[in-house]
Amino acid sequence: MGVDLESLSEATSGAIGSLLSTTILYPLDTCKTKYQADVRAHGRQKYRNLSDVFWEAISTNQFLSLYQGLGTKNLQSFISQFVYFYGYSYFKRLYLEKSGFKSIGTKANLIIAAAAGACTSIVIQPLDTASSRMQTSAFGKSKGLFKTLAEGTLSDAFDGLGISLLLTSNPAIQYTVFDQLKQRLLKQKSKEADKGSSPVVLSAFTAFLLGALSKSVATFLTYPAIRCKVMIQAADPDDDDDDKTKRARKKSRKTVSGVLCSIWRREGILGFFKGLDAQITKTVLSSALLLMIKEKITATTWVLILALRRYLLLTRGRLKNV
Repeated sequence: MGVDLESLSEATSGAIGSLLSTTILYPLDTCKTKYQADVRAHGRQKYRNLSDVFWEAISTNQFLSLYQGLGTKNLQSFISQFVYFYGYSYFKRLYLEKSGFKSIGTKANLIIAAAAGACTSIVIQPLDTASSRMQTSAFGKSKGLFKTLAEGTLSDAFDGLGISLLLTSNPAIQYTVFDQLKQRLLKQKSKEADKGSSPVVLSAFTAFLLGALSKSVATFLTYPAIRCKVMIQAADPDDDDDDKTKRARKKSRKTVSGVLCSIWRREGILGFFKGLDAQITKTVLSSALLLMIKEKITATTWVLILALRRYLLLTRGRLKNV
């Protein structure tokens, strides 16, 4: 079976958009992650708000440490978005071809998005775990990707996989809301546009707003699971201690039930939403930027892929003639 060029174009543009948005917002992501994991420091609240993390980096002359783990996070984001967009686009096209429908319904969209997200989570889970540990390490003490993963077992690299699979509902909700709103806007614009005019597309600002709205809805609904995942994957605050007993004791608390009990006991029900404002700020901006960039480069990516395909076909024909 030949390569699905349309799905490849969607995957490539989505991955590039993710790479750029992740790099732009990475310092905010680091502050947000450290703030969410703060409860693990023996019940003491080190950071009262998100800005405390930023000022700690500034006051200790560790501003560049806000970028610790950027390479790993970018690798994770690129692979994640490529696999997700390719799977989502491919399964969506396959569903439409097999069903004969002209458009995809909300329920089918959710199932397709969740399936693509589940496959993606399994593939990138070790990178996700490593990037979380690198971000939550003390400023200036983050280790490289391979050293971070080598310190634990294979099962440690997949910490939080169960919650990651549960969180596939997050992008499923996000992209479903985005697609449905996008289709309605494009239909409305198509009716207003003159016949024979250029194809109707979303403006960058409109794509940004739709991305922000769709991600806000998804984040609010799934946030308790998001915070549990961060706490499970966070670096050991006593990372420099060689005491194996301390390490073993800390590891025993890195379970879903342990984290849930810890949040409930120390912070109450509101603790499950601690850092929600920081999460929304970061994820909304990131996803909105991703979708905005993707909308603008999809056409260019499609042209480049067609040009590359034509070049390869011409080259193959010349070689056969020789």
